[in-house]
Amino acid sequence: MWAHRTGEFSMYKRMSPRDYTVVADVEDSSVVSHSIPDQETTNPSWRLSFPHVLAATISAFLFGYHLGVVNEPLESISFDLGFNGNTLAEGLVVSTCLGGALIGSLFSGWIADGIGRRRAFQLCALPMIVGASISATTTTLAGMLLGRLLVGTGMGLGPPVASLYVTEVSPPFVRGTYGSFIQIATCLGLMGALLFGIPVREIAGWWRICFWVSTVPAGILALSMMFCAESPHWLYKQGRTAEAEAEFERLLGGAHVKFAMQELSKLDRGDESDVVHFSELFYGRCFRVVFIGSTLFALQQLSGINAIFYFSSTVFKNAGVPSDLANVFVGIVNISGSVIAMVLMDKLGRKVLLLWSFFGMAVSMGLQVIAASSNMLGSGTLYLSVGGMLMFVFTFAIGAGPVPGLLLPEIFPSRIRAKAMAVCMSVHWVVNFFVGLLFLRLLEQLGPRILYTIFGTFCLMAVVFVKRNVTETKGKSLQEIEIALLPPE
Repeated sequence: MWAHRTGEFSMYKRMSPRDYTVVADVEDSSVVSHSIPDQETTNPSWRLSFPHVLAATISAFLFGYHLGVVNEPLESISFDLGFNGNTLAEGLVVSTCLGGALIGSLFSGWIADGIGRRRAFQLCALPMIVGASISATTTTLAGMLLGRLLVGTGMGLGPPVASLYVTEVSPPFVRGTYGSFIQIATCLGLMGALLFGIPVREIAGWWRICFWVSTVPAGILALSMMFCAESPHWLYKQGRTAEAEAEFERLLGGAHVKFAMQELSKLDRGDESDVVHFSELFYGRCFRVVFIGSTLFALQQLSGINAIFYFSSTVFKNAGVPSDLANVFVGIVNISGSVIAMVLMDKLGRKVLLLWSFFGMAVSMGLQVIAASSNMLGSGTLYLSVGGMLMFVFTFAIGAGPVPGLLLPEIFPSRIRAKAMAVCMSVHWVVNFFVGLLFLRLLEQLGPRILYTIFGTFCLMAVVFVKRNVTETKGKSLQEIEIALLPPE
């Protein structure tokens, strides 16, 4: 399945880009439509693209793992490296990777377009291996921060490239399902880090093993990309048409190559420059889709999801639940929601899941506001608080979590897709940073009731924004989506 197929399996005659354009023009005018195989109504086998998508999601697993790897061992790390009780140093260990992630995400589009999706994955794995190794062997705070910074650059590069790759190699009828794999892999990585960190209190130096372990999936990611297909969309943009055909054959099967290449040719008439200037993303015909993408990621973070994750252990502690058991509860709910999203993504569609997800999150915040009210006392408050928090995580996981990372590569034109994703992911990391930075201060000054009301308001704003601006992409090819959103001038 992974091996490159030889010519004897080909069911088509390879043609030049010009030939495909001519054929597409003829088909559009319906002159010879009766003689064209009904390829667009016959779905290719999902089994062909599945291994390639699975390999790409290793980057999402690493992303989740490194987000949670210091949660449990932080106390042991601070004691062993000599900064125990220094809250600033502890905060830097947690947040330095966010700075690295911002750097990685800023350059992800240019890297993915410059060297291709596969090599971008391998480049993403390199700082994760080096950074984790430095963190595992260091004896100083400076060494730990350097390792976390390097790991962060890989964390920032991986998710946008994974979203691009999965979107570009997946058949339209399972693209939503495959896109959900990214969220599921992130949840599994986060849970894996939390569970693997449990022995840190009993075994001295266990936190070093936690960092060493992460180098294994990073190495697997780098090696597996040697055998995965390159994105045919990227190859076609580079003028490597024959290679794009060969990769389409690996991903879709020979019977679907001709139609896939014709779809690509509809958007490439040779009248646009291959060079994308940064300013093009902020004005002109592409601005609207970049604005939608950036706003979706901003609203995702302003909904308060990371603050809820941060505050969950305190809520469970007040209910008498140990922190490690609380992390398991949150992880199970998160994964359950992500699996449901995977099942529903290509049935209900992206827009429906987003609408109900943000609405459910707003209701959950309402429960948190009621629980924080001084008018309610006793166990009822705890039930509302815990229930509202778990409901918030669940409703986030079925839509607001996985959908933006899948939807945005779908709505961005092929020419700007990688760079637009880089801009939107950078917005994600900036808003994420400030929410994390200001959450505790706002909680002290405003109190939980007002703060949760603000988060709930952002969730309702997201419902209105999605209703007015988001276009459904379920079951459509990337070319159909692009033509619908940005018709030729």
